[in-house]
Amino acid sequence: MRLRVEFTTEPFDLDEAPAHAVVAREVIQAADLDAVDVGPFGNTAEGGADEVLTAVDSLLRRALASGATRVSLQVNVIGEDSQ
Repeated sequence: MRLRVEFTTEPFDLDEAPAHAVVAREVIQAADLDAVDVGPFGNTAEGGADEVLTAVDSLLRRALASGATRVSLQVNVIGEDSQ
């Protein structure tokens, strides 16, 4: 199964990326995922279910530990693995 995750962390700071946002992006960029897109108001990534769910677990734990007061995320099934 392939998944797509979209997420944001809060609180926002328009002047400088807060530590929780930086950490969340680092987790996603370091994970074994496809089509990673990070931006100032939202981030997305796609990959196999195990890889996405592992990355989401780490993202939630590390972002909250780094000061996030809210993490909004959506996970969608986008297809089946072609194996």
